[in-house]
Amino acid sequence: MQKTFSHAFPVLLALAGVFASTVAAQAVGAELKIGLVNMQRIQVESAPSDRAAKRLEKEFAGRSAELQRIEKQFKDLQTQLERDGVTMSETDRRNKEGDLAKVARDFQRLQREFREDFNVRRNEEFQVLAERLTKAIRQVAEAEKFDLILQEAVYVSPRLDITDKVLKILSADK
Repeated sequence: MQKTFSHAFPVLLALAGVFASTVAAQAVGAELKIGLVNMQRIQVESAPSDRAAKRLEKEFAGRSAELQRIEKQFKDLQTQLERDGVTMSETDRRNKEGDLAKVARDFQRLQREFREDFNVRRNEEFQVLAERLTKAIRQVAEAEKFDLILQEAVYVSPRLDITDKVLKILSADK
C-alpha cells in the first residue's frame, strides 16, 4: 500500500500542476479592464477640492491675520530692543525683554493652536471629498464595467487614465 501511494504521489502532484497551470492560463486569457485615477490632479483640479480650500481659507482668515499681527508686534519689539537696548536703563531693557518673551510665547501657542485646528478642519474636508471621490469612481467603474481602479502606479498608459471622467462627475456634483 505504501509503495502504491509513493508511486501515485508524483502523478497526483503533476496533475495538480497541470490543473493550476490551466486555471492560471484561463485567468490570464480573460480580459481585465483596469483604470487609474490621478489623485494629485483630483486635489488640484476638482471643483469640490477648490471649494473646500476656499472654505478653509475664509474660516481661518481672521486667525491668520491675528497671527500676522502678533508676528509683526514681535519683530517690532525685537527691532526696538536691538536698536535702543544699549541706551535703555537696565529696568526698561529687562521689561522689553520680558515683553518680547511673552509675545514670542503667545505667538508660538497661537500658531500651534492654529495649525492643530486647521489640520482637523482640513481632514474633515478631505474626508467629505474622499467620500464624493469614491462615489464618482464607483460610478465610472460601474458604468464602464471596470474590474479594477487604481489610485497610484509607477507607470500608467494614458489610455487607462480615467481622471478626466471622475473630474467631470465631481464638477457636476454640487
